[in-house]
Amino acid sequence: MLKLRPAIVLDVEDPDTQLTVLDAHAGDGPEQTLRIKLTDDNADDAPRAAIADVSLVGRSEAGDEVIVNVQALDLGLGSGGFDVVHVNLTRGLDGEGSEAANVMKLNYTSLQHTVEPVDDGLLEVPLERPVAVLALHGQLAPVAWAYAQSAPEGRLGYVQTAGGALPGGHSRTVRALRERGLLAGHITAGAAFGGELEAISTAGAIHHGLHTLGWDAVVCGPGPGIVGSSSALGHGGMVALDSAHVALALGCPTLLVARMSSSDDRTRHRGISHHTLTVLDLLLEPVTVALPAGMRSPVGADLRAGLGAVFGGSMPGRPALALDVPRPVRITRHDWRRAAVDLPAYATSGLSTVTMGRGLGEDPLFFGAALAGGGALAQLNGALHRQGALAAEAKLEE
Repeated sequence: MLKLRPAIVLDVEDPDTQLTVLDAHAGDGPEQTLRIKLTDDNADDAPRAAIADVSLVGRSEAGDEVIVNVQALDLGLGSGGFDVVHVNLTRGLDGEGSEAANVMKLNYTSLQHTVEPVDDGLLEVPLERPVAVLALHGQLAPVAWAYAQSAPEGRLGYVQTAGGALPGGHSRTVRALRERGLLAGHITAGAAFGGELEAISTAGAIHHGLHTLGWDAVVCGPGPGIVGSSSALGHGGMVALDSAHVALALGCPTLLVARMSSSDDRTRHRGISHHTLTVLDLLLEPVTVALPAGMRSPVGADLRAGLGAVFGGSMPGRPALALDVPRPVRITRHDWRRAAVDLPAYATSGLSTVTMGRGLGEDPLFFGAALAGGGALAQLNGALHRQGALAAEAKLEE
């Protein structure tokens, strides 16, 4: 059940309020950072952190009476350590919607609202432009940065899916990438909402970005803070399986960005994560998977040797990697491609260098694998452009 409690807004954008979620917004963007005090009979005097999605509940000001959802903060969730404004009783009861919008998102919930979907009327396939599929939102920045280093003129768009945070305005990373020109656009698909454009389905979002907007490539994946249950299938990373199948069905060369870690406390995520291995095992068709150049394999002795070759002596002591991961035929059938990575350059890029509370120096393999994904995506783009140029030359010679 919803866990709602009344509160009063103490102040907005208080510099002393630090939210634990990595990508929470502050300032005048789509989300406000608030400091609130619960006001019901069971409330204590301790202030609490909260966020308000401006597109849904309007802007808040000090002194406003609000109703907040306290479930995540009360549970102590690492990626949800704040309350969420459900409604602003002082000024948020007279919302306005677009008369042209006729599709609901968050439909049949108390936060249902109308959007104008961009899903194209005609289906034209194959699209023949690459799609990179993410397991975690934290991979987005290194993928986009590495893609831009190899394809500076390329137009890379982001399709946000379910699996993590659904509000499109919840990512500081997306805002930074858009401001620096490293993303050409942001479409929220399916249950996700609040991006620059809205699509009813992931297929519709990818198709619109590549076919109508003219993106050269798509990076597709969940917002911040994926859901997890420690089980094989019960986690937000499984959305990568759906997204990869959609990309393949649309005729897009499909790249899976491997989730890897050199220092995750959980054995199942060290080396190559069980999230990535499960998706690779279940995919109906082979895809491309990137590894940092010099790394022959993501498992076994080859992984240990590759870590030394790629990251050298810069890796401090960490928990032992899960090297003895089985390699069934369904894993080896994929196209394992190597791409050069430049960790020092990315470290000075000003983009996010933290994942799950670990910095780049603590977990270089996570960022190295994501950077390899961006480089490999540019390789796929380049190969398609060369094929197109050769086909055009051949046609002229006929």
